[in-house]
Amino acid sequence: MTAPTLPALRPLTLGPHEVWPPVVLAPMAGITNVGFRRLCREQGGGIYVCEMITTRALVERNPKTLRMIAFGADEHPRSLQLYGTDPEITAAAVRIVVERNLADHIDLNFGCPVPKVTRRGGGSALPWRRRLFARLVRAAVAAASPAGVPVTVKMRKGIDDDHLTYVEAGLAAQDAGVAAVALHGRTAAQRYSGTADWDAIATLKQALDVPVLGNGDIWEADDALRMVAHTGVDGVVIGRGCLGRPWLFADLEAAFNGRAERRLPNLGEVAATMRRHAELLVDQFVAGARNPARGERDGCTDFRKHVAWYLKGFPVGSELRRSLAMIESLAQLDDLLGKLDPAVPFPVETLGQPRGRTNSPGKVALPDGWLASRDDDTPPDGAELDDSGG
Repeated sequence: MTAPTLPALRPLTLGPHEVWPPVVLAPMAGITNVGFRRLCREQGGGIYVCEMITTRALVERNPKTLRMIAFGADEHPRSLQLYGTDPEITAAAVRIVVERNLADHIDLNFGCPVPKVTRRGGGSALPWRRRLFARLVRAAVAAASPAGVPVTVKMRKGIDDDHLTYVEAGLAAQDAGVAAVALHGRTAAQRYSGTADWDAIATLKQALDVPVLGNGDIWEADDALRMVAHTGVDGVVIGRGCLGRPWLFADLEAAFNGRAERRLPNLGEVAATMRRHAELLVDQFVAGARNPARGERDGCTDFRKHVAWYLKGFPVGSELRRSLAMIESLAQLDDLLGKLDPAVPFPVETLGQPRGRTNSPGKVALPDGWLASRDDDTPPDGAELDDSGG
């Protein structure tokens, strides 16, 4: 396949931060914690965003939320995504981030399609209320600007094909002073089904002067190059494509630097990556636990969800897979990984295939009367979540 012709790319500029390659790890609940981010950063450069933090939980000093706002000593810039629906609470949360020096970059979540969020008017439902959206983004930027902390937004095309908001919302965010806008090329109604609309991403890029980032259906590094060539975006956002494949960030760095090499690790190399991932999670959980043994168990428990993603396509028996997904210690993991055949080649048939969540499109749950008035700037009742992590 002939490599796509790329526009001249520059480092992604977010306030005082220059990022190369122009790659952003999307925040994913239960995934993008300190351990996983470090594993990915060991592969290649970019911005690695922590799990989503809710503004209300931060303002109320929720203990779980405060524990989630954690970064490695060498992690820079420290990137934090906030979810909020009330401009005043969002501004208060941003001031806490700034005053306590909790992060170097703030992203605002307007892309979540989960029913428990949209039925309250949050996430991907909120840009429909254009005045509320503009108020909220302006409040965040005003609270962050004195400290020089850049604010970006991540959103979807709209609620559904009959209620698209992405160009209008992008322009409003730009007018509010954001440093960049990221667009997932799906509507909330699509959830994670179908294909991402890269033409919509191109349309947004043409409409805005600030950097635009593209998100959706980047499963391989060459997909990122194709997206840039097709849309002209200034960078890409990686979500499900890196699940069980943190080396994707090595491929992305090579691709954006014009190099052709791509990693196809054999099963032994994948096992080594799995061991490193589990070790990093254990380190993270032990650091936050009073009992080291409990920390190791919790770290191993957190790792279990990644096993199926790592082993996708490899000829590993169901009993061994099941045992790996039930580990409670690193010693147990070492014993089980030792039963894998390290010479088994990477299953190339899985390249370019979706990973992680896939589901069917459906009607978006919305508050009663939500679509009736686009200019109501009243924060929706009950939409401020009191817990973080999606």
